Amino acid sequence: MNADGIVPTGTMNAADEIIGRPLKQGQASQPAILCAERVVSFAQLDADTNRCGNALRANGVQKGDRVLFLMDDSPELVAGYLATMRLAAVAVALNVRLAARDLTYIIEHSECRVIFVDAHFLDLYESAAASLQHAPPTVIQVGGAAKPPYLRLAAIMEAQSAELESVQVDPEEVGFWLYSSGTTGKPKAVMHPHRTVLAADCLERECLGVGPGDRVFTTSKIFFGFALGHSLMGGIQCGATVILSPAWPEPKLIMDTVERHRPTVLFSTPVMYRNLLREGAPMRPAFRAIRHFVAAGEKLPESLYDDWLELCGKPILDGVGASETVFLFLLNQPADSKGGSSGKPVRWAKLRLVGDDGKDITEPNQPGQIAIQASCQFVGYWKQPDLTARALRDGWYFPGDMFEFDAEGRWCHLGRSDDMLKVSGQWVSPAEIEACALTVPDVTDAAVVGFPNEDGLTRIALFVMPRSHDTDKAALEQALLATFKSTLSIYKCPRTIRFVDDLPRTATGKTQRYRLREMLKQPH
Repeated sequence: MNADGIVPTGTMNAADEIIGRPLKQGQASQPAILCAERVVSFAQLDADTNRCGNALRANGVQKGDRVLFLMDDSPELVAGYLATMRLAAVAVALNVRLAARDLTYIIEHSECRVIFVDAHFLDLYESAAASLQHAPPTVIQVGGAAKPPYLRLAAIMEAQSAELESVQVDPEEVGFWLYSSGTTGKPKAVMHPHRTVLAADCLERECLGVGPGDRVFTTSKIFFGFALGHSLMGGIQCGATVILSPAWPEPKLIMDTVERHRPTVLFSTPVMYRNLLREGAPMRPAFRAIRHFVAAGEKLPESLYDDWLELCGKPILDGVGASETVFLFLLNQPADSKGGSSGKPVRWAKLRLVGDDGKDITEPNQPGQIAIQASCQFVGYWKQPDLTARALRDGWYFPGDMFEFDAEGRWCHLGRSDDMLKVSGQWVSPAEIEACALTVPDVTDAAVVGFPNEDGLTRIALFVMPRSHDTDKAALEQALLATFKSTLSIYKCPRTIRFVDDLPRTATGKTQRYRLREMLKQPH
């Protein structure tokens, strides 16, 4: 380890860091996973990981081979993921809501050796496989009745040993990928080395005090970096019990899971916290007993922060991460949180703010592009050297996000650099306007995009979700305009307001602004 205790010297294996630590601390009999009625101990998870690893090795998986997982969150997914890394193969969890054409693309793009498929996703896999030029050599079916020629996971694990020695690798060798959801274009494979997992222990133990006896619940699915990092990697590594919910997250399901398993730390997205707020979740005893609420995925509106704090008595700690870092590099610390802020840099990450002239911004309240240097950052995009070169420059990761920081060192996310708008020669943040709109009663959600007027100049359009179908939209529009006029500079005030039933989002909750811009081209 270096002075920060993060980047190791010599060799390592990510699976050893994740499951090995709680075993060394004597937690073998303690619960590692709660999933509905199932309780899986650390010892059982380790044994299942080893049996699965031996089964994969028996079916030809070698160092560097890609192993895909088209599975709901489950103990089997966790064991398979850890087993893949233990063999020094590359683990890749997939979005279970992929369209068949996107799944076809990922299978071919990854050149995978094996794909695990839950039985209820076999139809999706077969639709994708019909268009494949080169099918994976091995398909492993998880659950369900036997369906040749697929191998059944339970059958191939049955005779395998519960002992397996991890393959030791250089910390820089790739251990897992994340296919980023993106808002446009084809997904890209974000390659992470084994060393990335070490930041989990620092974030959860140092910042949130997670340890044995805690229960961690991440409402996002494991294919999403937020859950992969803070449940599968972070929660287990810290010796906490990880709560898994196989079904797609819905507010009432999340509330039931919280009531049933009583997490002490909850990770979720702003849109889900908003939905939970609508359902009255923060006033329930099980939610009020949670020690920390953490949000990431998009900016947390200040109004939502305030409402949750008032009703629950505890703040939502907003943070910022990326598929390329897995873990958060900005976080509002429990003792130092503030609504509307993205927090301050974590100890193991260095941040810069770069202006249009390429020079570092050192004065507060000046917008610029963020650059990150962290122990958990990725090493590149698979088969995309040009994109890698643009994102990774001299050891710094440039995600294309706009930020500013204040005199206290708090950073504020202003949006994607390609979402930032230049109106009347001045930079405008959609996030600022959206936050203002959300302070108006009867506004449930809001999103801002820029569009060219008849003179080719950029103008601002606001899309608004009213609280109900019965909302008086004319009165709501007047309330919005009055709020903007009293709060924002004149050049930031939207002149076009559209009411919608819902906002288009990616599977991970990010607003698809390109679809909103397309809607503006359609007759109103």
